[in-house]
Parts: sequence; C-alpha cells; structure tokens
Amino acid sequence: MALILVGLLALPPLSFAQNAKLTNIIVTNTQDDLLLYLSVKNAFPPEIEETIKSGVPAAFSFYINLYQVRSFWPDKEVVELDVTHLIKYDNLKKEYMVTRSWEGERPTAVESFEEAQMLMTEIDAMAIASLQLLEKNKQYQIRAKAKLSKLTLPFYLHYVLFFVSLWDFETDWYTIDFIY
Repeated sequence: MALILVGLLALPPLSFAQNAKLTNIIVTNTQDDLLLYLSVKNAFPPEIEETIKSGVPAAFSFYINLYQVRSFWPDKEVVELDVTHLIKYDNLKKEYMVTRSWEGERPTAVESFEEAQMLMTEIDAMAIASLQLLEKNKQYQIRAKAKLSKLTLPFYLHYVLFFVSLWDFETDWYTIDFIY
C-alpha cells in the first residue's frame, strides 16, 4: 500500500489538464439576444470517465463575462455569468443524468457516455445578454473559461482517493472581440 501511495505522489501532473481548451467559440445574435456557442476539447480523459461511470458526480463550471471595451477608461462589465453542467451516472438505470443550469434544473437522461460528454462540454445558443444592453457601433469583448470542479466524494473516500484533486483543471481565458 505504501508503495502505491509513493508511486502516486511521484507521478507528474496529469497532461490532460494542460490540453483541455475551449474551441468552436461563436458569438452571434437573434433579434433580441446575444448568443454564445462553445465547446471544451480534451475534457474527459479515461481516469475521469471511469470515475464518473462508478457513480461519482462531476461538474463543469463555465465563466463568461461580457465587457464594453473603452479606450481611456477601464472596460465596462455588461454581464457576468457562471454556468454549471453536472453529470452523474445512475448504475441502476444504466443512464447518465446531465443537468445544464442555463437550460433549467431538469436533468437530461442519456444512455451513452458520448452523448453525456457532448452535453457536458458544449454550450449551444445560450443567451448571454439582451441586445438592449448593447450600444450600436461599440466594441465588445466576451471572455470565457471552463473549469472541471472537484469531484464530490463521500467523506471516507477522501483518504483513499486523495489524488483525485489531480483531476481538477481549468482552461485558459479565451477572448472574442466584436463590434455590435
């Protein structure tokens, strides 16, 4: 047992934490709202996938800020959003329950891990702000990042699986500039 613990402590930080990144970031609008699309790439290495399949829940948090860019003044924050996606595997029903806070609190049930992974790592057509908050011909900036939150474990497993904290990661901030 001591040899296993020493081996785990000697491991370098997991490389997937450095490879996770936001991709396919698109900002568009409807008649009334500013919309955001994005996805997280390299978010589910095999270690996390196996842990989720064993019934341990995980959460992605997306941090999204909209600023009006100003030349001689600090940028003005228009909107700050924190969005959470939760995943939990139900061993009895053999399905994944995914809850996306921006779609309401009702979970979506899917049978395959691939479907659950897609729901966890994508934001599709999320309304960021009403266009009434934006001024025509002004420059704006959206800053976004994602973070895999700490896995919530039963208290007794914290001693056995102390290395789970190595799975925590967050992406860099990504910035999109546009003129409305």
